[in-house]
Amino acid sequence: MRVAFGRFTFDTETRELLDADARVHLSPKAFALLTLLLERRPTVVSKREIHDHVWQDTFVSEASLSVVIAEIRQVLGDDSRQASFIRTVHRIGYAFSGPAQDLAAVRPTHRTEERLCWLVRNDRAYPLTPGPNIVGRDPRSDVWVEASGVSRRHARLDVDAESTTIVDLESSNGTFVGGQRLTGPRRLADGDVVELGAASLTFRAWADARAARTERVVRPGS
Repeated sequence: MRVAFGRFTFDTETRELLDADARVHLSPKAFALLTLLLERRPTVVSKREIHDHVWQDTFVSEASLSVVIAEIRQVLGDDSRQASFIRTVHRIGYAFSGPAQDLAAVRPTHRTEERLCWLVRNDRAYPLTPGPNIVGRDPRSDVWVEASGVSRRHARLDVDAESTTIVDLESSNGTFVGGQRLTGPRRLADGDVVELGAASLTFRAWADARAARTERVVRPGS
């Protein structure tokens, strides 16, 4: 399972939680619990089911569950009073809340067409690679945009074999597509204009199946 939410990417195959492009540590119990909540989202998971899944046959007090929930919230920067990700259902259990998007774990082995996409700014093309692409003012970003109003880690574009989705990474000035501010993940279409602070970029996508046939040029005397 590979899921993107907020500025985070959670991957059970690589056993990683990434904050933008930085790896974040989670204890094994916290990783197992977050996996369960993401798999069952947005369903409420009972405390009994959580105990059976995370601790299995080991008896632990309810305080142990509270400690693991607190660890997850601390790592995600989630406030229990105004939860963005981990919602408490008193006396029952917990649920993952907020927008989240499933990402392709791997690119297809066999493809019927080649799909390429990139961002264009001031006639310069920034190719996007499969998986998450961080856009921001940090020179280490996948797409480095040096302009006023752009945050160090401003937005993330998730590229898979079928689509490209953009999500704002809690930037100071927000991310806009077609003049509308993002409030959650949004799928991009060829030609969409993405605005980050004072920077404007155009999303472009190529597919062999949609490419126009090359016109034959007839030269004099040929």
